[in-house]
Amino acid sequence: MLTIADITYSIEGRPLFEGASARIPAGHKVGLVGRNGAGKTTLFRLIRGELALESGAITLPARAKIGGVAQEAPASQASLLDTVLAADTERAELLAEAETASDPHRIAEIQHRLADIDAWSAEGRASAILRGLGFTAEEQLRPCADFSGGWRMRVALAGVLFAQPDLLLLDEPTNYLDLEGALWLESYLQRYPHTVIIISHDRELLNRSVGAILHLDNRKLTLWQGNYDTFARSRAEQRAVQAAEAKKQEARRAHLQSFVDRFKAKASKARQAQSRVKMLAKMTSITPPEEAAKHVFSFPAPEELAPPIVNLDGAAVGYDGPPVLRRLNLRIDQDDRIALLGRNGEGKSTLSKLLAGKLEASEGRITRSSKLRIGYFAQHQVDELRREETPLQHLLRLRPGEGQPKLRARLAGFGLGADQAETPVERLSGGQKARLSLLLATLDAPHLLILDEPTNHLDIESREALVEALTTYSGAVVLVSHDMHLLSLVADRLWLVKDGRVEPYEEDLEAYRKMLLAPDEPPKEKAKPARRQASRDELQAFRAEVRKCEERIGKLNEMRDRLAKKLADPALYEPERIGEMETWQKKYAEVMDGLDRAEALWMTALEKLETAEA
Repeated sequence: MLTIADITYSIEGRPLFEGASARIPAGHKVGLVGRNGAGKTTLFRLIRGELALESGAITLPARAKIGGVAQEAPASQASLLDTVLAADTERAELLAEAETASDPHRIAEIQHRLADIDAWSAEGRASAILRGLGFTAEEQLRPCADFSGGWRMRVALAGVLFAQPDLLLLDEPTNYLDLEGALWLESYLQRYPHTVIIISHDRELLNRSVGAILHLDNRKLTLWQGNYDTFARSRAEQRAVQAAEAKKQEARRAHLQSFVDRFKAKASKARQAQSRVKMLAKMTSITPPEEAAKHVFSFPAPEELAPPIVNLDGAAVGYDGPPVLRRLNLRIDQDDRIALLGRNGEGKSTLSKLLAGKLEASEGRITRSSKLRIGYFAQHQVDELRREETPLQHLLRLRPGEGQPKLRARLAGFGLGADQAETPVERLSGGQKARLSLLLATLDAPHLLILDEPTNHLDIESREALVEALTTYSGAVVLVSHDMHLLSLVADRLWLVKDGRVEPYEEDLEAYRKMLLAPDEPPKEKAKPARRQASRDELQAFRAEVRKCEERIGKLNEMRDRLAKKLADPALYEPERIGEMETWQKKYAEVMDGLDRAEALWMTALEKLETAEA
């Protein structure tokens, strides 16, 4: 159990936590939410012990391992697979010690522990995690130095998932994943055997992968049971009740104060007036909830063009080599809302660049309306903003003829107020930089707006504002995004980019999600050469292995039943026995993990025996 007890912490005199407390039971999956700048990432650093509390305490069970993705994997010559395997330091140290150990007892201990942590299947598990995050089998054998920073972030994430810490802290992990990787992570976290706390603005991830929401608000922590949608509903209901109670109390105060003001000077009413003064003094103030800041995007409206605004006829596109996409026969009208689907590397970004005019067709023909204006937003453009310039200076450079009041109004229309307008880009938050890039992409009122991962660094409220802006926008929209919530609310057409082609996808997003999460079809087995008959000694060995596995499963089942009976005792959950309860919960989790492994070994042994007896 993670216990946060009455913590206080400030940065440069600004309090982030004041008497904040929360308790997260072992094995829970929790989403940490709160406004930008509220202190979510700081809380992670406090939990890891990187920052010192002013008061209060954060406690975890003894020897509990904490893991998170602090930075990208190093650009080393080690392969991706080896880099991930090295993340499990206990396994790596045991294997290294096994090479040099000479004491028979210690060798036995090492081998027993390696079996307990399932060390021999480690390479397969690491490979499966890398595959889920978008790396092919060939790429897994290449050195880390071959990959860009964003891809090395995925390797670092794979490493911490493989190490399976007791407390997994993830800070916006989907910011460097595509849709396929985000869906895989969502599924993986559902099965993760230990405690997870995830900071995320991805609504679907928080709906599918966590069972509680830890809300950081007004320097306090509140744990809400349920996924994000449940939290949002409950929070809205609470705010409505709080606002109504504050309004009632204000009316009652006004009534009492009116009586005091009217009769305090009259001798006949002095006692009643004094009584009401005391009542006013004793009333506990109910503070109405703060109004949430309104997040907006104001896209300028383009004039209407005759359809189609873009038409592709047998087009092909690529880079220096063979075409990445070919035989493209596509049409875009001004009222289209199109989402591009497809696994990583299939060509979604290539198609986006072709439509935006950043790549030329190598074959066929692409026809655009003569008056067509195109807005293009890609995540890398956020990094290409001029760090030393302010948002206002960016606009002055592009619109030298417009007065500052109009330019400031443009910035305000994208949530960049007076303070942000004069702040150098290097000091803006990730969300503020993304807003500026979106403003620059839509400055000319484009008829076609192409957005490649526009929600990275935007908080949930900003994403909802972007949904609202896109649904009312009078131009065409082409979207690439890992945010399923955004895609489901904005897109009315789906294009699947696959095997060098782009075709309409006739199913819905839920069907696409299920398709991506379905296990790959196993390759058809080639005809095997005739197999020799197993000897009697080999058959006996296989049968002995099956019996051994069955005996181990029987013992583990007995242990599980005893522990379940122990955990069913209500007295164990008394406050003074919390430590004892956590110990028994951990033992139960260990037995269940061992039972899963034992059953897998038993199935393997049975298959070997059946094959030998065939």
